[in-house]
Amino acid sequence: MRIISTKFSNFVGIHNLKKPIINNDNNVETITHIPVLAKEITKILSPKDGQFFLDLTFGGGGHTKYLLSTNKKITIFTLDRDHQAFERAVLLAKKIEQNNCGQKIVPLLGRFSQMNGLLQKIAIPYHSFDGAIIDLGASSFQYDDPVRGFSFRDGPLDMRMDGDRNPQMPSAADVINTLNADELARIFKVYGEERNAKKIAQTIVDSRFLMKRINTTRELAEMVQSIVTNANISRDKIGRTTHPATKIFQALRIFVNNELNELNHVIPVLSRYLKISKPESYNEDDDNGMIANERHNGGLLAIIAFHSLEDKIIKSHFVDQAGNNLMLPPKSDDYIIHPNNNYADQTKRLKIWKFYQKKFQVPTEEEILQNPRARSAKLRLGLRINH
Repeated sequence: MRIISTKFSNFVGIHNLKKPIINNDNNVETITHIPVLAKEITKILSPKDGQFFLDLTFGGGGHTKYLLSTNKKITIFTLDRDHQAFERAVLLAKKIEQNNCGQKIVPLLGRFSQMNGLLQKIAIPYHSFDGAIIDLGASSFQYDDPVRGFSFRDGPLDMRMDGDRNPQMPSAADVINTLNADELARIFKVYGEERNAKKIAQTIVDSRFLMKRINTTRELAEMVQSIVTNANISRDKIGRTTHPATKIFQALRIFVNNELNELNHVIPVLSRYLKISKPESYNEDDDNGMIANERHNGGLLAIIAFHSLEDKIIKSHFVDQAGNNLMLPPKSDDYIIHPNNNYADQTKRLKIWKFYQKKFQVPTEEEILQNPRARSAKLRLGLRINH
């Protein structure tokens, strides 16, 4: 089987709302999914009555609920490519619609690369939003459901965030059982930073002559574990032993969902939808000069990254758009999304982002203990500037 060029569905999910509001049943105390750095982001965005926000990775709704808990009369457009997350957004939207205190949620179903089309379909003008949030990577709901294939719990080797919405989209099993050793090794090395990438890739290919397809997460995890010696066992930032297949699973997930290219595409698109800051003055040459109390207006983009390549893409847009050199996945001509627009070309000519804070933020030790998923999170904020 060859990974062929995919034609993605244009399915759009929109739930129209009139007079919704948050109530005590939806405040932060009732959030079961723990969003990363949500308190910090909510404080920085500081919602005000009448403002509009984008939550581009709705997931379990944690960041959206934190914004709503401010009790400001705001509108939040939520986006997620996972139909289960979209359904959760619809349920939350219906729940707050019954309360009539001026808040509104507009759920959208789609990938980052489909966001522009979704917003155009409902006639949202450019420069309408005061803030946007992106929490990269898989959600806790995806990891916790073995049927989705994101974790080591035995289940189908799937990893498609879109689920079954796009049947032509290759699963992790398709990738593992199709690509040659060099292609697999590159995926493992680039996206997983796996030191044993070549050895693992070659073992996977060799196994095709001895056994049937690798179809489950357990089969792949056990194979990788049998290859990696005890000497190479690593630990995470809070001292826990990590599974030898952790980086392999990460790499496959990023590749299957085309995550880096989706991220690279959406940042310049967001520059069209965020309001433009108009401070009295700022130093064009000082990329890190803007501090929080200097923000008078303009849209903020808050992005939480968990991977060095994600962070590299974010910095390349915030600092120097013209220097953005994305490492495309193997067989990128077959499997890369080619958005039908020229946002990137238009935004390279003029600096349109400024770091909103001098340094990135990381979770506190307390948050990491409560939510180990947050341990590698890094939050960067960009302020939309210039016309």
